[in-house]
Amino acid sequence: MEADVFSWFYTLHPGVQALLATLFTWAVTALGAALVFFFRTVNQRVLDAMMGFAAGVMIAASFWSLLAPAIEMSAEVLSWPKWLPALTGFMAGGLFLFAIDKILPHLHPSKDIRQAEGVSTSWQRSVLLVLAITLHNIPEGLAVGVAFGAVVHGLPGATIGSAIALAIGIGLQNFPEGTAVAVPLRREGMSRWKAFGYGQASAIVEPVAGVLGAMAVLYMQPLLPFALAFAAGAMIFVVVEELIPESQAGGNTDLATLATLLGFSVMMVLDVALG
Repeated sequence: MEADVFSWFYTLHPGVQALLATLFTWAVTALGAALVFFFRTVNQRVLDAMMGFAAGVMIAASFWSLLAPAIEMSAEVLSWPKWLPALTGFMAGGLFLFAIDKILPHLHPSKDIRQAEGVSTSWQRSVLLVLAITLHNIPEGLAVGVAFGAVVHGLPGATIGSAIALAIGIGLQNFPEGTAVAVPLRREGMSRWKAFGYGQASAIVEPVAGVLGAMAVLYMQPLLPFALAFAAGAMIFVVVEELIPESQAGGNTDLATLATLLGFSVMMVLDVALG
C-alpha cells in the first residue's frame, strides 16, 4: 500500500526528497504568517491553543519518529548497547540547543524586549522574534532530512511513509509559529507585508538543515541513530524551554494542555498510520 501511494517519491534523490519536504514545512509557516492579511490580532486563547498543539506534535515526533527508530537502528548499525546511541544523541541535541540559546540573541513572543535572551544586542524586536523561532526550526529541518536520508539504508523504522508523516507533523506545528511571529508585529503597527515577511523568514533555515541532514546520514550510515536522537533532544529542549511556557503564559492553561494532548495524538496517529 505504502509503495503504491508513495512510489513516485522513491525516484527522487533523498536530498531532493528532504528539500521538497522542508519546503512544504516552510510553506505552512508562511501560511500561518499570512493570517496578518486578514487579522490585526489573534485571540490569545487561540494562540495559546496553537502553541500547545505545536508542543504536542513535537513531543510525539521526538519519540515516534526519531527516538524509537534510533533505538531500533542501533542494533543494525552499531555493536553498542541499543540505548547508548539514543542517549548520547538525545543529550547532545539538547545541550547543543542550550548552548545556542545562551549565545544567539532572541526574544520569545510573549516577552518584553528587555527580556531578550542570548548575548546583549541592539537588534530590533522584529529580528529577535524571528531568531527565536529560527532557533528551533533548525532541529525540525534536520529531523526531516535525517528521516529521508535514513530510508536509503533500509533499516528498521526508516520508511518513506514515516518520513512523510514527520514532515506533515512538523508542517502542522509550523503554522502557529508563523502566526506567533507575524501577528505581534502587525499588532505593533508593522505593515502586513513586512510582518508576513518576518513571519515566514523564520522557517527558511529548515530546507537548509533538511538537505544537510539527509546528505550527512546518506554517506555516513553509523551517524543515523545519533542524528535521529540528536534531533529529538533538540526538539524536546525547544518544547520545554519555549513552547509549553509560551502556551501557558496567557493564563489559558487547561486549553493549552488539552491542545498539547491533541497535537501529540495527531502526530502519533500520523506516524503509526503512515509509518
